[in-house]
Amino acid sequence: MAKKPPSTPTVESARKVAVAPVAAAKAAGCEAVTPKKRTSPAKFFSEVRQEARKITWTSRKETWITTVMVFIMVVVACAFFYIVDGGLGFAVNSLINIGR
Repeated sequence: MAKKPPSTPTVESARKVAVAPVAAAKAAGCEAVTPKKRTSPAKFFSEVRQEARKITWTSRKETWITTVMVFIMVVVACAFFYIVDGGLGFAVNSLINIGR
């Protein structure tokens, strides 16, 4: 019968590397990580309702003020880009006309 070849150094080092994180965690005093238990859909939705009750919703007045401010900023941005676009268009046309 043929003898088994001895383990190569690469196999031995791979085994040591694979065991090293587990040994380090045990040495540090960490507990093993256990997977979370599955919850039933009824329990999940009851927890969702409990969390939804904790939400602080904005008032109608605050929502209205924020909406108006966003609208004003959109109008200001539109005016700004309209003016910049017109100015750049005028400058490019002026440069093109100089070359003619």
